[in-house]
Amino acid sequence: MKAEIDKIVTLSDGDSTAELQKYLSSLSNDELITVITNGALKGKKVGSMIKGIFKGSPSNSPEGSNRRLLVYQHCIPLCESGDLQAEVAADIIGLLMLETHTLTGSCLAQLGSLFVDAIKVGKMGSGKSLELFPTVLTALSACDALSYGKGELNGEEYKKQLINSLCSSRWDPQCVIHLTTMFRDVPLSSEELQFVVEKVLRMFTKLDLQEIPPLIYQLLLLSAKGCKKQVLEGIIGYFKEQDIRQEEEQKHGESLDLEVQSIPQDQLRHVEGTAILHIVFAVRLNHDLGREFLKSIKTSYGDLCPFRVALLLSVARIQRYEEQVFDILKGAIIKSFKDEQLQQGSKFLQDLLPGHCSVAQMILDTVNNSVFGWDHVTHGLVQLGFFLMDNFGPKPGPFGKTIEVSASIARTPTQLACKLGGQVLLHGFKMHEPIRGEILEEVLNRLVSKTASPVSHYLDLFSDIVISAPMILLESSSKVTETFDNLSYLPLATVQGLLKAVQPLLKVSMSLKDALILVLRKAMFSSQLDGRKSAVTGFLLLLKNFKVLGSLASSQCSQAVSSSQIQVDVHSRYNSAANEAFCLEILSSLRRCLSQQADVRLMLYEGFYDVLRRNSQLASSIMQTLLSQLRRYYEPEQDLLPPVKLEPCITALGDQVYLQEPLAHLVSCTVHCLLSLQNMHRSARANMDDSDDEAEEEEGYLSELQTILESMTRRMTKSELEDFELDKSAEFSMGSSVGVKNNIYAVLVMGVYEVLMEFSFTKANYSKSHFEELLELFNRYHKLAEILKEKSGKGRGPMQKTPRSLLSLGFISTLLSVLFRDSTQSREEALSVLRSRGEFVRYALSVAVQKIQQLEETGHTEGPDGQNTDRTFRFLCDMTSVLMWRYTNIPSAVEDAGKKEKRSSLSLMCLEGLLRIFTTCQQRYPDRMSQLLSTMDVSEDNEEPDDGSATEMNFFYIRQFQRALFTQLSGGEEDFNSKEAQLLVSILSVLSRQLKPSSQQFVQMITWTVKVCKETSFEDPAFSKGLFSLLFSLHILYKSPVSLLLELCQDIHSQLGDIDQDVEVEKQSHFAIINMKTATTAALLVLSQVGRVLDEVDWLIARKKSQASSDKLGSGEATQTAGQQDPIEKAVTLQLGTLLTALNELVQTALLPGTGTITLLRELSRTYTILTTLVKYYIQVCASQHSALPARFEKLVKLSGSHLTPQCYSFITYAQVQHTLSGEADDKKKKKRTEVNTAASAKLLRETKAIPNVIFSIEQYEKFLITLSKKSKVNLMQYMKLSTSRDFRINVATLDAALQEQHDSDEVNYSVGFLVSLMLSFLTHSHFICEHSLIQ
Repeated sequence: MKAEIDKIVTLSDGDSTAELQKYLSSLSNDELITVITNGALKGKKVGSMIKGIFKGSPSNSPEGSNRRLLVYQHCIPLCESGDLQAEVAADIIGLLMLETHTLTGSCLAQLGSLFVDAIKVGKMGSGKSLELFPTVLTALSACDALSYGKGELNGEEYKKQLINSLCSSRWDPQCVIHLTTMFRDVPLSSEELQFVVEKVLRMFTKLDLQEIPPLIYQLLLLSAKGCKKQVLEGIIGYFKEQDIRQEEEQKHGESLDLEVQSIPQDQLRHVEGTAILHIVFAVRLNHDLGREFLKSIKTSYGDLCPFRVALLLSVARIQRYEEQVFDILKGAIIKSFKDEQLQQGSKFLQDLLPGHCSVAQMILDTVNNSVFGWDHVTHGLVQLGFFLMDNFGPKPGPFGKTIEVSASIARTPTQLACKLGGQVLLHGFKMHEPIRGEILEEVLNRLVSKTASPVSHYLDLFSDIVISAPMILLESSSKVTETFDNLSYLPLATVQGLLKAVQPLLKVSMSLKDALILVLRKAMFSSQLDGRKSAVTGFLLLLKNFKVLGSLASSQCSQAVSSSQIQVDVHSRYNSAANEAFCLEILSSLRRCLSQQADVRLMLYEGFYDVLRRNSQLASSIMQTLLSQLRRYYEPEQDLLPPVKLEPCITALGDQVYLQEPLAHLVSCTVHCLLSLQNMHRSARANMDDSDDEAEEEEGYLSELQTILESMTRRMTKSELEDFELDKSAEFSMGSSVGVKNNIYAVLVMGVYEVLMEFSFTKANYSKSHFEELLELFNRYHKLAEILKEKSGKGRGPMQKTPRSLLSLGFISTLLSVLFRDSTQSREEALSVLRSRGEFVRYALSVAVQKIQQLEETGHTEGPDGQNTDRTFRFLCDMTSVLMWRYTNIPSAVEDAGKKEKRSSLSLMCLEGLLRIFTTCQQRYPDRMSQLLSTMDVSEDNEEPDDGSATEMNFFYIRQFQRALFTQLSGGEEDFNSKEAQLLVSILSVLSRQLKPSSQQFVQMITWTVKVCKETSFEDPAFSKGLFSLLFSLHILYKSPVSLLLELCQDIHSQLGDIDQDVEVEKQSHFAIINMKTATTAALLVLSQVGRVLDEVDWLIARKKSQASSDKLGSGEATQTAGQQDPIEKAVTLQLGTLLTALNELVQTALLPGTGTITLLRELSRTYTILTTLVKYYIQVCASQHSALPARFEKLVKLSGSHLTPQCYSFITYAQVQHTLSGEADDKKKKKRTEVNTAASAKLLRETKAIPNVIFSIEQYEKFLITLSKKSKVNLMQYMKLSTSRDFRINVATLDAALQEQHDSDEVNYSVGFLVSLMLSFLTHSHFICEHSLIQ
């Protein structure tokens, strides 16, 4: 064979082409193939030989042409076989590519078919010869005519057929990447490119996971030709599917489909990470791809998935997209939370739509997935976390004041978004070491810099970080130390939160503790009051948390630090002696505060009790401090009255008087510390571990304090108000310095009385004489309170607020129990002293209500244990039990017999207390509601009941309150107590929120509420408002309220009458609660529900519109079969139909001018706007699907046009006439012209806006109906009537009547002015069109 090769090469190099042709003709096809094969295998001179063959095979002769084809047909499989060296194969393909354009059309067609067949049977595994295929296809497309079957095709069409055939055949997974690479070099039309992209995307599932990233890379390069959206959606869709499968496998433990090989999670995540890198790289190079990606997400928020979120966050690293990406994510998160809230609050929407997919969960999944080396995503996650917290955190109050809202449960979408930001950062901090420093620095920077707005959310995050990773945080302790340097400049609330958060670190880091103490010492001498307060806060926290007895007692360490090395560190450094010295040093610093402002002293007094409870070894020092402070204001002479000196408690600056010493708080702190210490001593007597000297010393100052307090109590009962210069003749106006001084004295004295009452009760041990002494104290307190109330009511200066009670929550809880429920025989006589004094019982209840209200608003109460949530909840449980017993066992009817007092009865106060407790528990302790209800029972069993019994128990109490309300309603109207009924309804609303809408009890609750509304006919607007609110809140969770609204509207129309006085309205009464007095209130509540239904309908239409547009952009397959209407469209049409009927009743109702009329006009305007949106949706559907309009929609249009619109115009005329009449009445009533003008113009402004808005909405609706009629070929305008409400209209009948009246009074002087004034009285606002001609 070598001879043949040499001969071909020699002849080729020579000049005689004829000889070469002759020699090649002498070789048979088989011989030529053998020559080529041998030459290729040996790799020598093969290039020259093939050149020679081409030279001796002229393409214009049939023989030459066939020989060329033979070379191609043989070389292509030969290169694919893998037997040749890579360089040889590359040389051969290169030569073939150079000669492709010389082949005839039929040869090219055969070559094309050869390639397609080889790909079909999987013979293109190595992909080397595929480089030739684009050249073949390009040459083919240039041909004029090619025979195809029995006919002919031009080259372009033939190429299209080849590609179509190729894309519809089976591909060997090995050659997918090669084919994708190959298609980059093929000139493709958009249709052909779509074929190819769809085929490659279909092949994703057939490939091994490791082959996906290189394929994605090639596909992204191919997308430069077009189909960018399709490529991106395909890639994202594939990973979304893999994630779902992975999740299902994890849920069920093993693969459900055993034939499909399960993918290891880490492998999938690494592949996803690589894919994200490829896409981001492509976006950097091709900004059209980036724009297409963001555009596709904007159009369909619903398609978000963890992979897409990760991709978005990676794209955010490209500066030009950063802002857009975060805006998209912000919109998607808020929309997701709002949609979730809307669905949870409506049974109608829950039944109509499947479960909601949570964007928040996807973002958290992305955080978890980013553990697998997604460093390009983590930076975006940190940015997103802070972006959410900055944008959705609590905002400053009016005038830039920071309002620190205590942490309650996140409920609104903005609160949930802020919480999500915190979760993202916390998870990121735990999982990724590189970003910890950045997160910590950003959080601390915000705590220091955002002094003008609340930072509670950042404090919560910082606290969570400290708890979750204290050891990691110690590595960055220098950042925390830097923050300490700014403590004296930060708001007090921020300092408190920061120090509480950092507390676990102080126990394990000596350097941090030292740095903090240094800063606090400086702050003690700060010129700013807040700085000094911060110092007190910090020192008190340190005292609470450093145990003197032994180091780091586990019971006191709220966060366990698990590291043996740290434990050793703690024990070696913080032994008990060191702690004691440290704490005593702090106490000596704190003593300096006792000469500072009242606010600073107050903080100290409120903190000492907690310090004593946590650190009893400091008792001696604390008690001696309090004793020496108390002596300053105590009168030691036993015969002198009063026992306290009030002059040193105030200070004057110029003509201003200020409080210097909060004496009542000092006495309160002393009393609580003394009682607490005595209790500890009692329990410690069993094991006498104190030395005799210490015990004697303690007994010394304790007995002295005891003596002082008892003497003070005895002498305060004897002191008259004149002794304090606070009798009835004293001045209490807040406008003068004397009045201010007297007010301060009064508040101090009242506080001391209260504290001594608590002290007396605790020391009394149920002795009658002690209780009489207590009552004497109360009488003095009550007398002073009455004077203060009377004087502040009369004075013209600023009103004095009722001072907060200094009684502790624990004491109030105990006091209520003994007053109402204690039936111990031995205590009966002593307790009857307190029970017989009605004012005292009322006072105890009012303080309880005040304390619960404070707890509801701030999350804690003043006084001992006020900050301890568990003890506070315990007291709440005890009070609930007592108040419930008192209310259910002593009916208010019995109590009120013979009394005609204006103020609240005890039963009412009990009810108010219960309502506040239930509301507080639902806001502050939502998970412990069942525990609260279980303690209301007499049983002492405190175990938390299971879910079933919790519902039963809740319903048991609901029935109790229902019974109470029924008793109220079954009496006559003169016995009806409106306030009590309103409170009962409010309690039922709160308790019914605990019921599951699917439970039997919920159905019973709603049935009962409907029954009460139907059967009660009391004319009490306030009560009916509460009852309707309860009905609506229940009904919307049970089913759609539109049918209920229709019945209510019919009742309101029936009660208030028609706008046309000549029309007799059919008397209907579905609900007896609607009568002349309550109808207006009911109308407003009905309209608010109409607004809610419209919100839901609007949301559904928007959802359908976005679906329709994504279907249009996507496959466009969403055509509906004839006669079948989409369930959402059907539901929307039915809702609107019933709503239009209800509104039709209301617009015929003679509503009083004012809020009701304006609200109705607003809701009408919204109704027509939503009808317009629905019409636009059908215009969109008709344009894309060419389907017929549903019959229900046509009926809806007919209903709106023939029933509602004409009535709307009549109602507008009625509203204007009423407005004119009420304006005239106002003019007659009011003398002051300026007031009339202001009120009238404001009212006019409101109404003038409402009417044109309605008219505009109606006209917009009709405008788009015309467009829809043209598109759908259905005449929808046949149901519409010509509009009549216009700016210039003359009502002929009214004009005739006025002229006749003028004629009858014999004044025939019709001046032009008179006619003009008549015409002007019928003017309104919008277009100047005349309704009728004046000439008849």
